[in-house]
Amino acid sequence: MLTTLLIAGLAVILAAASGLAVRLRRRAAALEGQRMERRFGPEYERVLAERGGDARAARRELAQRLKRYGTLEVLPLASGARERYLAQWGAVQETFVDSPAKALDEAEALLARLAEERGYPAGVPFEERVAALSVHHARRVHGYLRVHRARRDGGSDGTRAAATTEDMRAALLEARALFDSLLNARAGHGSGQQRRRAEEAARPRLGLPGVFPPAAGQHPRGTARGTAPRTH
Repeated sequence: MLTTLLIAGLAVILAAASGLAVRLRRRAAALEGQRMERRFGPEYERVLAERGGDARAARRELAQRLKRYGTLEVLPLASGARERYLAQWGAVQETFVDSPAKALDEAEALLARLAEERGYPAGVPFEERVAALSVHHARRVHGYLRVHRARRDGGSDGTRAAATTEDMRAALLEARALFDSLLNARAGHGSGQQRRRAEEAARPRLGLPGVFPPAAGQHPRGTARGTAPRTH
């Protein structure tokens, strides 16, 4: 009788401990999910959707990104590189007026070159570059993705027309946020962009009428300080 009671009591204790362990694991998973959501923002939601709502798989992928690229250090730009990139982005915006699809091709290539010069992996597939950028530019990398999708849907040869001109314009506008962030990142720091974001938000943005405002620090192409931008 006593043995039976002891066994029953032990079973109750084990069941309670097992239930507590399950609750603790669920709570830890929920807290980790919240941490990843705060860290990656829209990118967390995108990865979660790609994983069919599997939060564990999404957390695992993002944790792997942090492990691979969390300590990445931003390299300084070479002398004159900032001005060169600003001029190239201005040229992309000019190209958009006559050829939106070509402008997207040039924008994606320009972002890839700039990312590589700032120390992000070179010669890697698009998805891997997105993974690296998302660790330090999680709330801005979506513009890069959007340009890539618009290129795929629009097609620089004009044979595909799923992406409208407005879609492509919106993609390029959003991609410029990543361009600015990469261009202005301090060397040696892969994250901590809050101060720069605040400075950028406070900076006035003027631009080509009806097309794009310029990238941070850039005057409208073909204009001088204090003069009106030319129209098309």
